[in-house]
Amino acid sequence: MANLQLSGIIEKMTGKDKDYRYMATSDLLNELNKDSFKLDVDLEMRLSSIILQQLDDVAGDVSGLAVKCLAPLVKKVGEERIVEMTNKLCDKLLHGKDQHRDTASIALRTVVAQVAPSLAPSILVTLTPQMIGGISGQGMSPGIKCECLEIMCDVVQKYGSLMADDHGKLLNTLLLQLDCNQATVRKKTVTCIASLASSLSDDLLAKATVQVVKNLSNRNAKSEITRTNIQMIGAISRAVGYRFGTHLGNTVPVLINYCTSDSENYEELREYSLQALESFLLRCPRDISPYCDKILNLTLEYISYDPNFTDNMDEDTDDETPEDEEDDESANEYTDDEDASWKVRRAAAKCLAGLIVSRSEMISKVYQEACPKLIDRFKEREENVKMDVFNTFIDLLRQTGNVTKGQTDTDESRQIFCTLSLHQDGCPKWLLKQEVSKIVKSINRQLREKSVKTKVRKYEILLLVWFLFDILVTPFLLQVGAFSVLRELVVVLPDCLADHIGSLVPGIEKALNDKSSTSNLKIEALVFTKLVLESHAPPVFHPYIKALSSPVLAAVGERYYKVTAEALRVCGELVRVVRPSTQSMGFDFKPFVHPIYNAIMSRLTNQDQDQEVKECAITCMGLVISTFGDELRKELPSCLPVLVDRMGNEITRLTAVKAFSVIATSPLHIDLSCVLVHLIAELTGFLRKANRVLRQATLITMNTLVTAYGDKIGSDAYEVIVVELSSLISVSDLHMTALALELCCTLMTGKSCSENISLAVRNKVLPQALTLVKSPLLQGQALLALQGFFEALVYHANTSFYTLLDSLLSCAKPSPQSGGVPKQALYSIAQCVAVLCLAAGDQNCSSTVKMLTEILKDDSGTNTAKQHLALLSLGEIGRRKDLSAHAGIETLVIESFQSPFEEIKSAASYALGNIAVGNLPNYLPFILNQIDNQQKKQYILLHSLKEVIVRQSVDKADFQNSSVEKILALLFNHCESEEEGVRNVVAECLGKMALIEPEKLVPALKVRTTSQAAFTRATVVTAVKYSVVERPEKLDEIIFPEISSFLMLIKDGDRHVRRAAVSALSTFAHYKPNLIKGLLPELLPLLYDQTVIKKELIRTVDLGPFKHVVDDGLELRKAAFECVFTLLDSCLDQLNPSSFIIPFLKSGLEDHYDLKMLCHLILSLLADKCPSAVLAVLDSLVEPLQKTKNFKPKQDAVKQEHDRNEDMIRSALRAISSLDRISGVDYSHKFKSLMADMKRSEQLWGKYQTIRNE
Repeated sequence: MANLQLSGIIEKMTGKDKDYRYMATSDLLNELNKDSFKLDVDLEMRLSSIILQQLDDVAGDVSGLAVKCLAPLVKKVGEERIVEMTNKLCDKLLHGKDQHRDTASIALRTVVAQVAPSLAPSILVTLTPQMIGGISGQGMSPGIKCECLEIMCDVVQKYGSLMADDHGKLLNTLLLQLDCNQATVRKKTVTCIASLASSLSDDLLAKATVQVVKNLSNRNAKSEITRTNIQMIGAISRAVGYRFGTHLGNTVPVLINYCTSDSENYEELREYSLQALESFLLRCPRDISPYCDKILNLTLEYISYDPNFTDNMDEDTDDETPEDEEDDESANEYTDDEDASWKVRRAAAKCLAGLIVSRSEMISKVYQEACPKLIDRFKEREENVKMDVFNTFIDLLRQTGNVTKGQTDTDESRQIFCTLSLHQDGCPKWLLKQEVSKIVKSINRQLREKSVKTKVRKYEILLLVWFLFDILVTPFLLQVGAFSVLRELVVVLPDCLADHIGSLVPGIEKALNDKSSTSNLKIEALVFTKLVLESHAPPVFHPYIKALSSPVLAAVGERYYKVTAEALRVCGELVRVVRPSTQSMGFDFKPFVHPIYNAIMSRLTNQDQDQEVKECAITCMGLVISTFGDELRKELPSCLPVLVDRMGNEITRLTAVKAFSVIATSPLHIDLSCVLVHLIAELTGFLRKANRVLRQATLITMNTLVTAYGDKIGSDAYEVIVVELSSLISVSDLHMTALALELCCTLMTGKSCSENISLAVRNKVLPQALTLVKSPLLQGQALLALQGFFEALVYHANTSFYTLLDSLLSCAKPSPQSGGVPKQALYSIAQCVAVLCLAAGDQNCSSTVKMLTEILKDDSGTNTAKQHLALLSLGEIGRRKDLSAHAGIETLVIESFQSPFEEIKSAASYALGNIAVGNLPNYLPFILNQIDNQQKKQYILLHSLKEVIVRQSVDKADFQNSSVEKILALLFNHCESEEEGVRNVVAECLGKMALIEPEKLVPALKVRTTSQAAFTRATVVTAVKYSVVERPEKLDEIIFPEISSFLMLIKDGDRHVRRAAVSALSTFAHYKPNLIKGLLPELLPLLYDQTVIKKELIRTVDLGPFKHVVDDGLELRKAAFECVFTLLDSCLDQLNPSSFIIPFLKSGLEDHYDLKMLCHLILSLLADKCPSAVLAVLDSLVEPLQKTKNFKPKQDAVKQEHDRNEDMIRSALRAISSLDRISGVDYSHKFKSLMADMKRSEQLWGKYQTIRNE
């Protein structure tokens, strides 16, 4: 911009006309905001002077624009000019006219906010002394002090670390203001000291704390001064976080003393004291531990503190007359403008919530002592306090879900674990179950209230109580409107609320029918209704169907689409409840059929509505037709075409496809003749679509349609389907492949399968299947479907057995292009061969076995793949069929043990074990005898025995008593083997035997825990680890009293035994945490000790030219950290994370590469689950993370070392990302410095952002 034009603007800014001044100032602001705007020295002086002059303009809008001009001007002018403006603004603030003080204050705060960090020290030199003078100066008005305090608050927040030399003087000045008579000055002083505290040194922080505590100790001080000092304590704690922990010993007793004072005028002091204690709980979790019990008792005392009100309601009375209800409401409407006791109750509730979320190890005690009190306080008369009580109870439910996540709750496991541990240890989940009746009773009483806000929260509590039995609580469930997540998460505990349905129905009915109910309340009520309907036995609801169905069907017609969608989902559950099966249950469902159908049909035919409603209507109509089809024969010709029509719409076609799948599986055999041809044609076309989910749903629906209506579908349609299926069979999508093969099998096994269809399958699908079987990725459902496909080819498609067998065997031949067939592919081929043989009949099976044995007799050894496949095939056939008719087959297999190829030996071992499974009385003694007599082949023979035992444990089959004794004697004899591989196989065999014969194995294993041989002790502990499986077992009840005998070997003198014990503990924690929770207080210190580097386990190996350091304790430490990670996930309520983080986790962060990465994962988990514990020691964790991210390999390092270091840096960045999400992490200067250091490296910051966005 030309100087002439700028001069014109400046001239107008000084004119007499305020409109000219306003427009000129606005033009200047626009120019200053342009990046191209530049100033020379003269213009800087002129503009600075004129803008400062404009601040005093009599027109408020002009001075306001002048303040806005300061922000861009500060970025355009030099350091000298900024210092000059700062001095002038300070003078205006401190000595100027009162009417200009506010403008000067805002202008100064603008300068502080916009000045470049590099210029900040120059500004602080002149600004800080003047502000301190303004705060402490004699004769300064309270208004000036408040303005100066606000400015200093901004200064210390942004530049506190740059003004360390002034910290002492500023702190002394601020502390004196805590005794000021003006409340506004004291309030702003508290805020300023709190802002300053985060940058104070430990000594100055201690000085501030000591002074405030000293002030609190003065009982003669005015109550408002005492209140300010209590607020100051809480504000400092919130500002500095864990750094305040060292001062709790002096502070907490003083605050507790104020809380327990008998004075009736101490309500506000109690409130602020409880708020400070809440801050201590959240910010200093480690140091507050000794006071937690006292704080818990204190919160329980004051959560019901209400000296001015007596509640005489009889909580045990369920039936209330309307007059009683009115009396209750009028009683609850008691108010007293001067009654501040509600603030104490609210503070107590929040303090209790802080205790709950920060002390996971106290969750059982909280249930025993606090839960009944919280439920009782649901009757709270103040709505704000009541909401906080609800929030506290929800925090308790969330924490219960957090600490018990992953615990099994099936019927069988519940029966076992309740007798073992739930009652004995006071499991939070069990304790919660005992309170369900009280919760429902209390909330049901509250549902009659008029407050929609509290009603919504009560439904939320009911939902969370319900949901906790799936133990998958997430933070999203605690937000109103987020309950749609529940339908994906809730797995029901049967009959949890069965005894209370009758009392809940009126509340649900009122929420849906009441004209004053908001949409939000209706949605919560509908979500709750759906969850209850889907999780209880239908007969529970039959007496209440009429009461429930009317408001739900009315809600289907609501205008708000979210209410309609939820109502349709409830209708779907209502349909299942009304008619749970086609068998007569003594309940007349017919009166409800047509009302439900009509309500849904009106929504189904309406095109002008939200997509969510359309999808819910289609899904619900599918359920209605599937369940009530026999009562809707007249309506089907008009309804089914509508559903088919929805398949033509890209938005609704997926939902419609799934709806027809439900209809096709109906036991009522719904008549689809009016739409079947069109339906099959549409579905066939969908197989060519790019939408993967649609293709999967189409395959499932086609399978059900062909199964139910195959005889009504033309063969031409089948042939087109087969052609489409061939393109879907690929190793790149095994799930799709499995569905396609299953549909192909259904086509071949159907009544209408013709020669043309069989020919199409052989020509189109079989080549793809033979390609698939050679893939090493083939597994799971796809492999099972492929086996069924080959079986169906022989059974139903008139395919030559020998042709198929040759094709399969040919797949094992190595090709010049791809080389040998992968080992995993040979296992897949062998399983298909076995299924094929059994499907072809005994004669073909016998001939195939002879052919395979002939291959084994060929000792040329030129084709190892052929022999390998032959052994695997014999094993698979032998597992499914007794091969004792083929004399000497076991001897022939054993001869393959002599092969020079390891894969042949392994296959022979596998074959022998599986052949034995087919006829245990014949082959098991042979294997045991060979193990005794063939010393050189023991390892391979033990693998054969393992195959037998593992298969028996999975199939839950028993051995003969004589065989059991022989097996145990043999296994125990090999416990001391020098070969680790032998010991591992023996341990696995013993573990799986324990599942079969727990009464014999557990005592036998326990006896050997005291063996003199370390290898024996390690083997029996490892065996216990192998005995732990996810499903409930009889073994659980037998081993529970003896677990300590095995796990206490964690303090054994031999490192191999300790590692085995740690591994066993980790397995128990993962699969059966309830079995070991009672032992954790004793085990945890021993486990933590295994994470420490032991110098005695480090040795130096002399390799001649150089020496190599070997750490024999590395694997033990790795196993210990892995165990801790598992325990944090499954047994959090038994752990105190603070005692583990320092020093054990910190030590791991500085340990070996593998351990660092594992500790990064643990740190991320702790940051998510126990953020307050991590925050308390965050400064100590920053240094090892800093070293890891800055580490650089040597210049001569190989590529693998560089790759490994890169992985380690990414792992550290993930941990840093988790830490950065913790609320309050800004209190750590070291962490802020770490983040700032990362930002300075463009490459490192780019990696961090990528990881953060993953």
